Amino acid sequence: MQLHWREVIRRPVVTEKSSYNVDLNNQYTFVVNSRANKMQIKQAIELAWPEVSVEKIRVANMPAKRARRYRRVTTRKVGWKKAIVTLSPGDSIDLFEGV
Repeated sequence: MQLHWREVIRRPVVTEKSSYNVDLNNQYTFVVNSRANKMQIKQAIELAWPEVSVEKIRVANMPAKRARRYRRVTTRKVGWKKAIVTLSPGDSIDLFEGV
């Protein structure tokens, strides 16, 4: 099943570790659709930001969190898929435009 490129990339992951990887290794982390593969992720990144070229992609399935009980409600976080995208040297993505 072919996904539209806007359906592939859900949102960027903004943590201390991901911002450290941006500065040090030129790697960006995104939450992606769980059905997307590496080729679809690469095409989506290059369509969303035409001035960059993707060098490498690593994909990891993050497991669901166990059930937690809070008062009378039991909650569980669902699993998700993340992609760590390495860009070519000199390329960068401005995730926070206009901030």
